[in-house]
Amino acid sequence: MDTSMLRLRNWINHKNNHRKNTQCFTSNVFSIPSSNGKYVLPFIAPPKLIQTDSKRPKVKKKFAKLKMLMQISSIALLSLPAQSLTTALFTNEEDAYDSVLAANTLTLASVKGNSTYFSTDRFEHGFGYDIARSYAYTLGVELVVKEFQTDAEALNALRDGDADMALTTASTKLLTESGLASMNISCGYDSTLVDNGLHPKTNWSFRSNADPLAIKASHYICDDGQLVNTAKIANFYDQTLLEDDYNRKHFEKALTTNLPSYKSSFQKQANIYNHDWQLLVAMGYQESHLNANATSPTGVRGLMMLTNNTAKAMGVSDRVDPYQSIGGGARYLEQMKETFSEVPNPDRLWFALASYNMGPNAIKDIQQKLANKGQNPNSWANVYAYMSNNAIHNSRYTQCMHYVTNIRSYLETLKTRTV
Repeated sequence: MDTSMLRLRNWINHKNNHRKNTQCFTSNVFSIPSSNGKYVLPFIAPPKLIQTDSKRPKVKKKFAKLKMLMQISSIALLSLPAQSLTTALFTNEEDAYDSVLAANTLTLASVKGNSTYFSTDRFEHGFGYDIARSYAYTLGVELVVKEFQTDAEALNALRDGDADMALTTASTKLLTESGLASMNISCGYDSTLVDNGLHPKTNWSFRSNADPLAIKASHYICDDGQLVNTAKIANFYDQTLLEDDYNRKHFEKALTTNLPSYKSSFQKQANIYNHDWQLLVAMGYQESHLNANATSPTGVRGLMMLTNNTAKAMGVSDRVDPYQSIGGGARYLEQMKETFSEVPNPDRLWFALASYNMGPNAIKDIQQKLANKGQNPNSWANVYAYMSNNAIHNSRYTQCMHYVTNIRSYLETLKTRTV
């Protein structure tokens, strides 16, 4: 037996003998010999995590022990029905991990949903999707999504080898029946998702819990730093904005009362600058609630709330003229997209919107600080996390975070026709 595996098994067996003294897990741990007499990585039934009153996961000493146990066991959050052990653990097929590296592509089977994957009119993003993209980045591969109509179809595609992993909100019953290995994307911190209106059981599934692709995924999502990042990504994909009765009615009123007068202007200007017209509507609502005569205490005016200097630079002579205002905003947004042309989609849009709100130099400064720390400067999740971590020192960060988050929410609502 490999020396490192022997140490791993002995450590786990030692912990198992004293499990009654721990408060983190209630499940048993056991190793299973393979057909050649060697031991495979142990399967561990899904643990019950301590319920915490903390709204967001924080790095604390008591959590460090939980993290250590999760990481050493490698697959602490992988769940697999006992009757499926033979097919899931003892397979002659090539590990998905090897196939992913060979193809330089991680294929994700997913279903559209506000917690999983949003894909309409070239807008491709989402809470679960973004975390999967980040995981693919750590593997050094590209993420490709195969979209399915139901969770069952996505899981079947994974089981049949048409995908390397699945992103769903499948029920425990369906996951059990599928015979696949699954893990909660929040590593058991359901409140991180629930507080943001996301599905608490958003999960990843794999064909085998012994596959390095699954083991590395468990390491990844349960890392203490990633738990904090997951909470911040959940904040960005907050779904509760229009659940508020006042906000929803105000939005509905603006769409039914104000938008008809400006719809053609939005569409024409969007066509000129190669934007989605509903994106411009979402920006206009965030800026002025679609009020062409809006004026702020700081002097910005019009439907797109342009400053005097920006209006002049964009060739706008009358800021309260709806067509000119929309055109000025559309042109400026296009410039921001060009400024961040090195940033891949969908992140480029969020960078452009953040720059529209706060100026490109402020965003580039954040990018440089991330690069200096060895972090990906072209990741919106990283930029958003930086602003969140430093918002106490710069109130503009908070404003910018809300700005981009709100526009994303309005855009998704417009696209899904829920109002």
